[in-house]
Amino acid sequence: MSTTLDAQKKLRIKKAIIISALTLVTVLMFFVCLFIGTTEMTVKDCFDALAGKSTYINNTIILKIRLPRVIAAVVAGAGLAVAGLIMQTTLGNVMASPSTLGVSNAAVFGANVSIIGFAGGFFSSGRDLAGSINTFNPFAVSLIAFLFASASVLLVLALCRLKNFSPNTIVLAGIAIGAIWTAGTTLLQVFATDVGLSAAVIWSFGDLGRVTFTQDYIMLGVVGAALIVFFCLSWRFNAMLGGDNIAKTVGVNATALRVVGLLISSLVTAMCVSFLGIIGFVGIICPHVIKRLLGHNHVVSIPMTALMGSLLLLVADTFARSISSGIALPVGAVTSLLGAPFFLFMLFARRDVKNV
Repeated sequence: MSTTLDAQKKLRIKKAIIISALTLVTVLMFFVCLFIGTTEMTVKDCFDALAGKSTYINNTIILKIRLPRVIAAVVAGAGLAVAGLIMQTTLGNVMASPSTLGVSNAAVFGANVSIIGFAGGFFSSGRDLAGSINTFNPFAVSLIAFLFASASVLLVLALCRLKNFSPNTIVLAGIAIGAIWTAGTTLLQVFATDVGLSAAVIWSFGDLGRVTFTQDYIMLGVVGAALIVFFCLSWRFNAMLGGDNIAKTVGVNATALRVVGLLISSLVTAMCVSFLGIIGFVGIICPHVIKRLLGHNHVVSIPMTALMGSLLLLVADTFARSISSGIALPVGAVTSLLGAPFFLFMLFARRDVKNV
């Protein structure tokens, strides 16, 4: 009995150290991402600019250029990571991610409809790429992208209603619907002008540089509300880990919870993608890392997965802005470059690979 208690105490101490370390590293990375750039500002200059007490140029760089994108990295990283965690739990599929239901594909199709159809293609024949990019309203593009992504979610869930929301059915339906959206995007781009095509492709890059404070606030409201709902439902998600039958024995309506979890996760993904473009692997990598370090209890894994998602996107954005002098790479490409090898390492490092 004493040995068991000692083991549990050591486990609690280990988890407390991991949680504290992850929190500290994320806070430090926030400032590293905010202060690192191509300008030759000292740390003191950066802190002065953050307080609005430095030169006009320094204040503008920190407060109007870097701060919005750093906040976007924190919020979107948290949202995408937790969306992946909830999808993996509700679908019982460790490979599930925010792209499982075709949400990202639908958002890209909606953005292409807006950009190609109204700013650089069917209804406009301009040849100035910069002018075309500045022509379309980012909020209009994001709104249409969000509407198509939301419609995709509802369509998948409606189709799966015929199969009683079987997890495998949802995954397969999501893949099929996502393929249709991708085909539609390709057809739109075939008939676009070179300017419309270029603008649409640039939009699809996972880029934090175009985000504004207003968009940050909107994402923060949506992601924050979703995290609160998920945390309040955490014990129900824990019950689903044992399967639908186990969940029913403790009074959890597995079907209803699956619908709610997938719908909210998909809407969070749709919101982030509609503002930032496609950012991959955050929703796959972060839940796996947290589950390996801290276990499957959603009371802990939900907030820690959110923190891990923020950290990953902060690291990716810092890397994207530092790797090439004067040029910021798309953060979506960086997350894929960092995420894919890391995920493969995790996959093959496990002894129980067949159960992953």
